[in-house]
Amino acid sequence: MKAIAIKSGLTNSAVASATYTIGTSAGCPTQSDIPNFGPNVHIYDPSMPSATIQAQLDAQFTQMKDTTTAQFSENRVAQLFKPGTYAVDDNVGFYTSVAGLGQNPGDVTINGHVTVDAFNASDAGNATQNFWRSAENLAINPVGGNRWAVAQAAPFRRIDVHGDLQLYPASYGWASGGYVADTKVSGQAASISQQQWYTRDSNLGSWAGGVWNMVFSGTTGAPANTFPDPPETTLATTPVSRDVPYLYVDGAGKYRVFLPSLRTNASGASWANGSTAGTSQPMSQFYVVKAGDTAATINNALSQGCNLFVTPGVYHLNQTLNITRANTVILGIGYPTFVPDNGVNAIQVADVDGVRLKGLLIDAGTTNSAALLTVGPAGSSATHAGNPTTIQDVFFRIGGQIAGKATTSLIVNSNNTIIDHIWAWRADHGNPGTVGWTTNTADTGVIVNGSSVLATGLFVEHYQKHEVVWNGQNGKTIFFQNEMPYDVPNQAAWMSAAGVNGYAAYKVGAGVTTHEAWGLGSYCYFNVNPAVNSYHAFEVPNTPGVKFHDALTVSLGGMGTITHVINDTGAVTASNTTPSNVVAYP
Repeated sequence: MKAIAIKSGLTNSAVASATYTIGTSAGCPTQSDIPNFGPNVHIYDPSMPSATIQAQLDAQFTQMKDTTTAQFSENRVAQLFKPGTYAVDDNVGFYTSVAGLGQNPGDVTINGHVTVDAFNASDAGNATQNFWRSAENLAINPVGGNRWAVAQAAPFRRIDVHGDLQLYPASYGWASGGYVADTKVSGQAASISQQQWYTRDSNLGSWAGGVWNMVFSGTTGAPANTFPDPPETTLATTPVSRDVPYLYVDGAGKYRVFLPSLRTNASGASWANGSTAGTSQPMSQFYVVKAGDTAATINNALSQGCNLFVTPGVYHLNQTLNITRANTVILGIGYPTFVPDNGVNAIQVADVDGVRLKGLLIDAGTTNSAALLTVGPAGSSATHAGNPTTIQDVFFRIGGQIAGKATTSLIVNSNNTIIDHIWAWRADHGNPGTVGWTTNTADTGVIVNGSSVLATGLFVEHYQKHEVVWNGQNGKTIFFQNEMPYDVPNQAAWMSAAGVNGYAAYKVGAGVTTHEAWGLGSYCYFNVNPAVNSYHAFEVPNTPGVKFHDALTVSLGGMGTITHVINDTGAVTASNTTPSNVVAYP
């Protein structure tokens, strides 16, 4: 609406503009503060006998353990511990979230272990497929240290480890993780056989190990910046961060969701010197999504002004979920999975302040979707520096479970968005008939068009063109992990331009003048045709404002080659899985 006042004989006055939203609801219809979370959420109380809890944990682990059968099943589970102390050992399988229900990690103590290892004989001591599991918001008193030997999509957040943290399997076999944030480790955190790792806003007693790419930001006790020998990249602070929303129980036994405050130049866990700063909302403002919900019921809740608490399960969507209200919270536990059907896009977020997306798996449907998640429409221009949208522990899968297809997994058009730990994965293995060059098709994992977007923990793998395209100004990435597509049939099928072999994994748009990135690794394993080559892994404009620090390429087992690391700089990959490193560009 525009109002213009003009005095006779004068020129037009200035125009005053205001924007109004017409037709919004008065607020979310009141939900229960002690909701029914459905059958896949298991809540434990310290009054329960330890043997009873242990038996239930073991039964759930047995169902979720096996890499050959559970990795692409539809089982989902959350294990939630009310405040108190427990004497249990929790082995964590696929699609399992373990979390404390205290307001701070010390409110729930596990006298035992919360463990991920190379559990199965079929793993042969290798933890590189230990995906889709998480631990959050509790303290652990582990005898002999706590083992968390994981690969992608397995966050370890808000944990107080009273002792050592072992990020490698007991066999010392390979692992391909990983991500720690907002965590304290009183002893030593050791990566040993981990190929890459990112630790954000944490406190470590010490650190040991590093294979190719170990990155730290805002972490006390982190090693010095010594890339590439040893391969440690360390930033004193994280420029902007906001820790994840999480469920807790208040003193009256009612459930609430805590919303941590935005931090700038952060260092150390948000709760290291007391409670995490922030606010909380009652569960009465959250619609609990569980078995039987559809896209229509979920969109209805969103349109009424509700936040969403998404419980473990697989939800098929025949229409896009539209998030239009500022400060909407979408919080998932137990790897709830959205599957868009009939080619719809899964989720669309408006260009508004403060949306928080956490703990979701979006699995592409068998009819191609243009995008799985879009934040802001094309051309978004509003500034959200004081209250950005955050995308945290949101994972994308193309194929593996089903023969999924999606042109792009994540498009970020809104300015100031924080991408904090995602894994966008075009599957290189899975159920029969779900993987192949012409089967699970996907061009690009992430496209960033918004300005001042920050990525902390960006894992993007196996897409068929550029894995990441960054067109927005003033972008920043701290830690990038990538594998190029394994299954390129021949060189002619994989050319980004005439005479240019392959596609750069991370491409900064030609018109970008300011961009900075730290700790980036891209690997090739062209096992279908080892003659395939990529000219470079990183493609950027040659301008002083575009800066890359500590980038590397690796040919795994000499299966194919990458000629340069970034643009025309960096040596061709060696055949013996030795990295080619570039410390600074330009």
